[in-house]
Amino acid sequence: MNDSVKRCPWVDLSKPEYLEYHDKEWGVPIHDDRHLFEFLILEAFQAGLSWYTILKKRKSFRIAFDWFDPEKVARYDEAKIHELLSNPGIIRNRAKVHAAVNNAGRFLEVQEDFGSFGAYIWGFIDNKPIVNVLRKLEDYPSKSSQSETISKALQKRGFSFVGPTIVYAHMQATGMVNDHTIDCYRRQEIQALTTNSPG
Repeated sequence: MNDSVKRCPWVDLSKPEYLEYHDKEWGVPIHDDRHLFEFLILEAFQAGLSWYTILKKRKSFRIAFDWFDPEKVARYDEAKIHELLSNPGIIRNRAKVHAAVNNAGRFLEVQEDFGSFGAYIWGFIDNKPIVNVLRKLEDYPSKSSQSETISKALQKRGFSFVGPTIVYAHMQATGMVNDHTIDCYRRQEIQALTTNSPG
């Protein structure tokens, strides 16, 4: 089936993790805060690296970061940070680990102010996914006017590692943007999900 089904051009058919991620997760609208927080952290760790590197370590990340519970991550102290920096299962980058802890605190503040992070982040696009028309790999944008706006708003709130490119990747991952190419079988499936979902 893998050879006959059309998928986005970035998918490496030789890498099962890519296939699984593309076919089941990428572009599916997410409103659950825990899941949104996971992608926010993972996208920051991906900066300067390939997404495949992150996918291979995703299970280790989940264990290391208490399954991305923002309340727990926000309370990490220097001892816990040292433990993370000694963990070969994740990306051992001090700036990114500190950013994860900082962003957890800022994430909780957004929840306090808006009821949920999902309500806040989706509010930037009026709760309606943006559907782009992409045909080939070269058509993919690295950022958008919306990701630049969200990036500035997050930075103003004290978030770090949330530049417009990282935010755009987060939007793609969480379904705020449907960037499946026009010939990808998932494009229509996700549009149908969006049409049938509330809001």
